[in-house]
Amino acid sequence: MFQNQEKLLSIGKNLRITLNMDRIDRKLLGHLVRDSSLTSDALGTLIGLSPSATHRRIKLLEASGAITGYGARLSAAAQGNPSTVFVSVTLSDQSQATLAAFEAAIGQCPEVREAHLMSGQSDYLIKVSVVESDSYERLHREVLSAMPGVRRLLTQFSIRAIRDHV
Repeated sequence: MFQNQEKLLSIGKNLRITLNMDRIDRKLLGHLVRDSSLTSDALGTLIGLSPSATHRRIKLLEASGAITGYGARLSAAAQGNPSTVFVSVTLSDQSQATLAAFEAAIGQCPEVREAHLMSGQSDYLIKVSVVESDSYERLHREVLSAMPGVRRLLTQFSIRAIRDHV
């Protein structure tokens, strides 16, 4: 259906799908990134398509994996004014078992907002939110340092976000 640009998207462990996106799809995605609450009617007006054609394209983009979800962005006050903390994690080794155990443990930690496997000196970089009523010291001592394979944690507190969100 789409003719122009073909992109390979890697999802999960070994699942790969091909996305054929044209200029209209990229415009549609750009508008959805800025405001995912726009209706098919409003999006269609912005990109020059009928609401039904816009809706069909959105459904195809969702089915292809290009759109992975929608969500609300909450203010800091609505989240309890959390502190943002970046933690570089070095593991004791890089065996598959150690990596898998650590990643499973990170997946169970609600304070972790993002986690990235890294190249360079540390193995992972995680972004943590800690509300004022909680203590990062508790999280560090009781949760993060107790995760499987953790050898070293290097913590940096964000003073303020210069640019946040996509």
